[in-house]
Formats: sequence, C-alpha cells, structure tokens
Amino acid sequence: MTLRSCAVSRACLPLLFAAATPAIAADDVRPDDILITAERQRSQSGSTTSVTAAQIATTVNAVNIEDTLKYLPSLIVRKRHIGDTQAPLATRTSGLGSSARSLVYADGALLSALIGNNNTSASPRWGLVSPQEIARIDVAYGPFFAGYPGNSIGAVVNITTRLPDRLEGTLNTGVNIQRYRQYGTQDTLPSYQFGATLGDRFGPLAVFASVDHVTSNSQPISFVTANRPAAASTAGTPTTGGYDDVNRTNAAIKVLGASGIEHQRQDTFKLKAALDLAPGVRLIYTGGLFLNDTGARAETYLSDTATGAPVYAGTLNIARQSYTVAPAAFSGGVYRYDERHWSHALSAAGTGDRLDWQVIGTIYDFAHDVQRVATTALPTANSGGAGTITRLDGTGWRTLDGKADWHVGGGNILSAGAHYDRFELNSNRYTTTDWRSGPAGALNLSSQGRTRTAAVWAQDAWTLAPALTLTVGGRYEWWRAYDGVNFSTVPAISVAQPQLSANRFSPKASLSWRPATDWTVRASFGQAWRFPTVAELYQVVTTPVPAVPDPNLRPERARSEEVALEHRDARGTVRLSLFNEAIRDALISQAGPLPGTTLLANFVQNVDATRARGVELAVQRSDVLPRFDLNGSLTYTDAETRRDAVLPAAIGKALPQVPRWRATAVVTWRPTDQVALTVAARYASRMYGTIDSSDVVGNTWQGFYKYLVVDLRARVEVSDHMAVGIGVDNVGNDRYFLFHPFPQRSFAADLTFKL
Repeated sequence: MTLRSCAVSRACLPLLFAAATPAIAADDVRPDDILITAERQRSQSGSTTSVTAAQIATTVNAVNIEDTLKYLPSLIVRKRHIGDTQAPLATRTSGLGSSARSLVYADGALLSALIGNNNTSASPRWGLVSPQEIARIDVAYGPFFAGYPGNSIGAVVNITTRLPDRLEGTLNTGVNIQRYRQYGTQDTLPSYQFGATLGDRFGPLAVFASVDHVTSNSQPISFVTANRPAAASTAGTPTTGGYDDVNRTNAAIKVLGASGIEHQRQDTFKLKAALDLAPGVRLIYTGGLFLNDTGARAETYLSDTATGAPVYAGTLNIARQSYTVAPAAFSGGVYRYDERHWSHALSAAGTGDRLDWQVIGTIYDFAHDVQRVATTALPTANSGGAGTITRLDGTGWRTLDGKADWHVGGGNILSAGAHYDRFELNSNRYTTTDWRSGPAGALNLSSQGRTRTAAVWAQDAWTLAPALTLTVGGRYEWWRAYDGVNFSTVPAISVAQPQLSANRFSPKASLSWRPATDWTVRASFGQAWRFPTVAELYQVVTTPVPAVPDPNLRPERARSEEVALEHRDARGTVRLSLFNEAIRDALISQAGPLPGTTLLANFVQNVDATRARGVELAVQRSDVLPRFDLNGSLTYTDAETRRDAVLPAAIGKALPQVPRWRATAVVTWRPTDQVALTVAARYASRMYGTIDSSDVVGNTWQGFYKYLVVDLRARVEVSDHMAVGIGVDNVGNDRYFLFHPFPQRSFAADLTFKL
C-alpha cells in the first residue's frame, strides 16, 4: 500500500487505533486520514471494519451520515426517516434502547449523547457531520482497548473528515421520494439535500469548510390507537372510520389515525483548520453548527357520520362500539422542534522518532433546544391553543483527553493517557397558552443533574516473537453523579437527589498470532464498567412515551471475550469472530405499563445478569469475479437474561431489540471504469421490545419485527468533475416496524460536481 506523505506522520491519527481494512489507493488518503502503519496493526486489540468515502459514493444512497453505516457488520441504525434526530446505534450484543453502549466520534469529538441511554434524546448527534465531509469511517467491536471508556461495550465508530493538501471543492444535490401506504395514510413524501465543500492549503495552514441543507418529509412516526371493546354499545357520537388490528400483546385495537408526521429543515455548517506549528507538531480546530426546524402534524382516519367532519376526540361510537378518545391522543403528536447545537474540538498532536502524542478537548452545547407540544384538541390546535414548552438549553458535555505512544524498541509500544468528561442535563417544561409561538408560563416539570468521570489508562504491546504479539492494559475510572433535582406539579414532587460515586478498574488483554503472512489469529479479553447516565438517574419524561428514572442505579460491568481468525491479502479480508459478553447489573431500558395504568412507559433497571454470545462472519473482497466486488456479513447472536430478581419471567428470554440473526450483502459490478451498479441487502430476524418477550406480535405499532430490505444504486462518472447517482431503497417495499413504522419504497437521485 502506498501512503501519501504527511507533515505530522503518525500524529495525523485522530483515533486511538488503526482499523484493519483492504488496501487503500493513494488518492483516497489525505493527511488527516487514519494511516495504516505496521505499528498500529500490531497493537490492534479486537475486530474492526471500515468504509471509505469512495466506497460510500459507489454503494450507498446516502443523504445523512447514518446511511453510511447501514451495510457494516452487525450494526443497526434506527433511522426512521431522512433527517431523523433520534437514530440510535445497535451493535451485535446490544439493542436500540442501549445507546450508551456504543461510542461515535467525528475527528475525535464525541457525537454520542451520553446524557442518556435511550433511543430518543440520547441518540448520537449525527447531524454534525454530512456525507460529503467523510474521508473514512472505522468501527471497532468490543471493549478491548483501554483508551476508551466502558461505553465501548458494543462498538466504537470513528468518523474521519477530509483535510485538503490542495485546492478542492464539491457541490452536490440529491432528491429522495418515498411512496408510503399504511392504514389510511397514503402519501408521496419528497426530501431534498444540497451540500458544498471548499478547502485548500496555504503553506502550513490547511482549511476545509462545508455546508449541508436537508428538507425532508416523513411518514407517520406514530399511530393513534384505542383498545377495542369486547361488548357492543350505543354510547357516543356516531363515527365512521378506523382500522381493526392487534397491538404487540395481541390485544384487539382500533387504529384511529396517524401522528408525528414530520416536516424538517436542517442545516449543518462545519469548519476544520490544521496548522503545522513545527515539523512533527500540528494544531487542529473543528467547529460545527447544527440547526433543526421540525414541525409535526396528525391525521385522523375518523369522520362524523352525520356531517363528514374529521373527528379527533370525544366519546365516539364506531361500528357499534364505544371509545373515549382524549384530546392528547392526537395532539401529543403535533409539535415543533427548534434546535441550535454547537460542537467544538481543539487538538494538538506531535510525533517523533519514538514518541507520538495528542491532547484534545471537545465541547458539545445545546445552545438553544426548544420543543413545543400541543395539548389542545385538534383541529383547534392547528392554529394554536394551550400546550407545553420543553427547553434543554444548557444541556451538553465536555471532554478532555491526553494520550501518548512510546515506541520503546524491541517491538514494544507503550500507550498511556488520561481522560475527563462532564455531562449535564438541564430539562425544563413550562405551560403556555399558545403552543405555537406563545411565551413560557409556569414551570411544571424539571429534571437536572450532572455526571463527571476522570480516568487514567495504559496499554503495552509486546512483540514476543515475529509472529506473536501480546497486548495488556487497564483503565481506572473515578465517577460521580451530583446536582440531581426533580420537580413536578402533577404529581407534586420537589426533591434533591442523593449524590452517587464509584471507582472501578477495567483490565484488557489480547494475543495476536500470525501463522502465515496473510493470516492472523487473535484472542481478546476486556472488562468494562458503564456508569449510569444523567438521564437514567434523573430525567422524567411524560410524553410521547413516558420515561421513569432511578437515582440509585448501579454501574453495569461487562466482561467480553472474542476469538477471531482473519485472512488478509491485496484483494481484501475475510474474518470469522466468536464473541461472548456477560454483563452484571445490566442497565436495560424497557417499555411497560405504568403501575395501575395501561399507559406505556420506559423504565431503566439493573438486571442481575445477561449474556450475549455468537459468531460473526465478515467479508470485504474486490474482484471476487472480474469487475465484481463483494462486502457482506452474517451474524448469529444468542442474547438472553440469565438472572432477574425483579422480573423472573425475563429469565431465559431474548434481550430487548437484539435479533438472533442479521446479515448484510453488497455486490458491485463495474462494467466500465466509469460505471458502478450495486445491489445491497440488509436483514434482521424477529426482535422483542420487552425484557420478558411479552410483545408476541412484531409487525404492529410499538412492535419489533424482522425485515429484509434490498437497495439498488447506479453511479456514473460522467467526467473527471461530475458524477450522477440513481437508486431505489427498499425496492421490495418491505413494511415493518421497529416500534415505529419504517420507510417504504423510496427513489433517490444525486448529482455531484468536483473542482
């Protein structure tokens, strides 16, 4: 492999590891890329995978950054629609409700919202990166590297953006059109994207800027349902409409309408600047601004039998059965988001003959974050009326990391570092007389709190023999949760929560053996402590799905093992991994009815013991046949609850949202050097949303079902400066639910110009 020269050599590495990937062409490598050096490969601690910008452009109909991960082994991103801000990442051992068991970084800045562990506000802040910025994406599986906190239990995603060494620029635009049909909703939903980048180098200074705009229209995020009465009745206003179905527990329901039908306008602005201060020393600043303006509406399937007017609430008689529909049933899905988030990262890195080092500090700030929700009955709420305003201004996190690699000699590399982070939650909900534009009134719900972690770590890689490398390390962490406050008017609560603290040590080890030039056998062990997030401890949510915190949660401890066999040559890799993960005091977010009600809520609890074990096959091969490339994976996971004193019915049941089988396949044919035709598929078997697998029906609102999604893409390089892409996502129109309904067949097209 040929690597372009870099003024900072190994200090160009913004990450803590180098992913094992197929050979990369010189034109794909920029000075800020991950450079695959022999030293980094020897210190690799676990299985990895990657995708480059060129591969993404060829194979993925990518509008948002999350799209670029969807074909990587064992990963599931719950992206409900284009521009979704609540898209958590699931890994081979953890489900969609465990967002705090993975880490996502962009140029060293943390995008994972470790303020929580859920699939809503704690989802990664994907919007701070656009697809046209990407140089490459690398993924490491498991908590096997001491440089990462315990949130690396599932996986670590490192996104590296471009940094130019000459004048460069791009303009790109795209459109996506979804045809959606479900119950009484039938709609054509267009989305549009426009982006531009510009960069250049001026002596020791390299600058890269990008802007990205997305306007999107979503299918319904939610459906409005009511339990279907067993007995006939004449009570209520005669009403026509609705659809008979069953809910996830197989109880009879009537589907009354759809809500959370979102229209979004999002903008991302980025600036990245690198200054070579001296030979081998570089200073890098990356700043980002994310703007989100979202409005959601609701649609009723009901009409007054006498007048034909749409019906949203009241005591209704539908097909000789009586239903009482509260105003909030529909109006809770009518809302507006107004978000302005900032991200900043400043790093200094250096390299020498024997010592490489880096210091990086990051800030993520919810500078302005307002959600307005109607409580007035529709259709009045469409023009205003009473509601609530929830503000998350001041929520965010700060991190500081210092690390160094000392090439001791004799095949010995000693790595060490220190870490600090602070996460803050500041959630306040107010009443308002005009939910659309009125001022905030009285405070009626508040959740506040902070966590902070300090850590030191070290890891040493010894080359015991030319074909044998032993890596051992450890991480010691000091964690504290404090300033927790909960306030509510209904029910009346005003309490300062107790402080919590814990100190934990996490050992790591791996042994790598190369029996032949193209073969590697690696055994890895890692222990990780994942501390409760501030939202798990303190945040109360009442709508749309209530969340109930617990201020006395304990840290969860994971012990993970992996044995991997990997073959690598000039055409790519084939890897077979056996993995096992045992977690004590597992922090699991699950859905169930609030005590004494039928209202669904999310709870977090410490489950005594869980286990997930399985096998993963991953393939990345070019020219498997002349002009055919193949990327794919097949993963089997046996994940279950082993002990649960609180809910014995969960013992032996599947862990929430972890499919037993999942697979990906991407086949690309290049009939000419300018044309690439791709067929890609994603599959996951039936999942369960509850810890006791009581959700026996999967393909319904709030259920978790299986899916097989096949995507098509054709890309033509019209000239050296222009490329055209067209595609179809979900060409088979698979209709499935992962709690929410997911996109149906969509048509995509994009156009890219390059300087």
